[in-house]
Amino acid sequence: MRDKQQLKLSKNQALVYEALSQSSKPIGAYDLLDQLKAHGLKAPLQIYRALDSLIELKVVHRLESLNAWTICCDADHDAAPIFVICDDCGDVKEHIDKRLNRSIENISKKSGFTAERPIVEIHGRCEDCGPKTN
Repeated sequence: MRDKQQLKLSKNQALVYEALSQSSKPIGAYDLLDQLKAHGLKAPLQIYRALDSLIELKVVHRLESLNAWTICCDADHDAAPIFVICDDCGDVKEHIDKRLNRSIENISKKSGFTAERPIVEIHGRCEDCGPKTN
């Protein structure tokens, strides 16, 4: 997690970043709004603007399938993030795999498609929630 002082965040950005940092799970925009109303955030647009700018700063990711946001793992972002999401406990882990990213680029090129925001999300069960093997 990056130091929010180094990021030079606005008040709203800092509040949203801090709330995401303290959460063990991805959070939806309206849940963030509920958490931050006491700090003066009153409208969904305030949350969405802060989230959009934090995404641009590459310190927050949107999990498309969950419609929720999570803090970035601080990895090199020359490659698209890959998220493994446990459908039982909600645990999310971020990974970077340059080989998979090269495959995504090749698929895009072969299709004549320009990928602007590739995100890979893998749903299943984490080691703690999955079937136990001996």
